Amino acid sequence: MAQFRATTDKAANLATIESLVKQAASRESRLVVLPENAMYSNPDPTADITADTEPLDGPFASAVAGLARQHGLAIVVGMTEAPAPGGQKATNAVLAVDEHGDQIGVYRKVHLYDAFGYRESDRVEAHPPRALTFGIDGLTFGVMTCYDLRFPEMARFLVDAGADAIVVPAEWAVGPAKEDHWVTLARARAMENTAYVLACGQTGPTCTGQSIVVDPMGMVVASAGEGPGLASATITAARVTVVRAKNPSLSHRRFTVVAR
Repeated sequence: MAQFRATTDKAANLATIESLVKQAASRESRLVVLPENAMYSNPDPTADITADTEPLDGPFASAVAGLARQHGLAIVVGMTEAPAPGGQKATNAVLAVDEHGDQIGVYRKVHLYDAFGYRESDRVEAHPPRALTFGIDGLTFGVMTCYDLRFPEMARFLVDAGADAIVVPAEWAVGPAKEDHWVTLARARAMENTAYVLACGQTGPTCTGQSIVVDPMGMVVASAGEGPGLASATITAARVTVVRAKNPSLSHRRFTVVAR
């Protein structure tokens, strides 16, 4: 988990990402998760962000692919994707690239943050649920972002698609009890799905930081604290297998998740 505060300066954001990925590579990391909106973040909810969006083959995505290739690790990172042809609004997207720099895929945010006095939908387009999953070293990772964490069916949707670990880039806003919500919800998603949760958030002053890795039993095994930096953990498919044998709640389900 490589957390930092993104701003409207895309070049500065990318420089920070480069530094964090280099640090992660020095720890022999196989996967680096960066926050939601890591490419560009404008805290003004009324600002027109259209001119600062980029396509999936634009400069930012290309630079991320280059970093993955250079350091031989996979990267998951939030970006602001340009509107589709004929569209008016940007997309809150999460890009995943493998250790060769090839795009694994993109997750486009399903649940927009129209809560706590904020309206993400004023400038961002919501997308229908589609499961983005990918494999590393015997583990299957599923991707969602930020506000999705409050929807247990979103995590279950990814687990139904085969996920052993749920990756959650976020820009979790500060506020009364918000930090507690962040940790509680991440642990809940891990426990109810007997899956790892890898939750990476932007740092202050407007966001909580506290990026964490939660194991399938709901235990926090790594935390990045408040400031910019890394939280690292070793996760294994064997741990998922052991926990799911001890707590076979997924096999006891009487309900299914169906997108509407």
